[in-house]
Amino acid sequence: MKNREEIVIVSAVRTPFSKFDTAMADIASIDLGVMVMKEVIERVGVRPEEVDDISYGSCVPAEVALELDVPGRQAALLAGFPAENISLSLDRACCSSLTCVRLGVRAIKAGEAEIVMAVGSENMPRTPHLAPGLRKGERLGHIRLVDPLFELGYMAKGFNPVAKDAGEVALEYGVDRQMQDAWALGSQEKYARAREEGKFKIGEELMPVVIAQKKGGPVVIEEDESPRKTSLEALARLKPIYGSPTVTAGNAPPLSAGASAILMMTGKRAEEKGLRPLASIETIVASATAPREIATIPAFTIQKALGATGLTIDDMDLIEINEAFAAMPLVSTKILAKGDAQKWEELQKKTNVNGGAIAIGHPVGASAARITMTMAYELRRRGGGRGVAAICGGLAQGEAIILRV
Repeated sequence: MKNREEIVIVSAVRTPFSKFDTAMADIASIDLGVMVMKEVIERVGVRPEEVDDISYGSCVPAEVALELDVPGRQAALLAGFPAENISLSLDRACCSSLTCVRLGVRAIKAGEAEIVMAVGSENMPRTPHLAPGLRKGERLGHIRLVDPLFELGYMAKGFNPVAKDAGEVALEYGVDRQMQDAWALGSQEKYARAREEGKFKIGEELMPVVIAQKKGGPVVIEEDESPRKTSLEALARLKPIYGSPTVTAGNAPPLSAGASAILMMTGKRAEEKGLRPLASIETIVASATAPREIATIPAFTIQKALGATGLTIDDMDLIEINEAFAAMPLVSTKILAKGDAQKWEELQKKTNVNGGAIAIGHPVGASAARITMTMAYELRRRGGGRGVAAICGGLAQGEAIILRV
């Protein structure tokens, strides 16, 4: 191993990502978290007591609230980790599971931990409606219910729905509805081709979800459930959502359930345990900007990561930018191309080469770890290289990671 002090990913796994109304929609996000936490250590023979620190991300608190509190602590105990294990539950919107990776890296660098785990888990379809004020009682009249998934609740405090901001900013950057629909179609087609080639298979990125039934055998889910065949004509017929000028249900990802986990340690520790790293972490950074600029934040976070390493975007063999909407990879690659049309086209060709969240799904707390492992596995298939993965989070937060394989 070239650098025994560098921090490496030794295991990375996720569940399939669900559609809105399938069997996975009834599984608590904590239980999905338990699945990946067990699997990610079992694959490399790491014992629960060897994991010094767990960071656990989710960002739909209304669903977690069905089990009340500290989902990371609950999941760790249910997964068989010792009671003495240290864990942290956090919410940094869609960035959450990559924030967990960053905190794990920080813990190792600080000498506080040797082996760390980053987890993200979400079940958006299970999110309940809320009945504000009901605890005080209603003397007469109808009970008002609130859907936390509708506009993701941002308008309650005066912020725009993220789809509205993303669509408006996309137009300001010259990324129109037709371009976003074309990207969405490409995401579906790239994912379909990657799945046919066996790139999304059990034992690499994916693990099965097994759901016991009262009668008969279990339901076994081994593939992402949301990919679909479509066309530009079908996408063009869809109406924009939440007041956005461009964002539709077709060029946005589906609401999903799913969980992801990444296990990290120093190169020295991996060598001692006889483990072949999946990837080395060269840098990981966070950023934020004005809430309206959410479509731009992946680009600015990538620029910050490149600046921290002295690398350039041309040094990246692969790019992953989460498809919160098609606007995000399009706007962000255009910013990274600095107005050069040919460069913009080149960057698009190496971005989300196996499709993205529009096809795969976007269980928000789990997606940042998902784009990280998707990129790592693809770099390994290609015999190595560098890649950068970036994600936007609600109200324009960002996380980016550069990996070397």
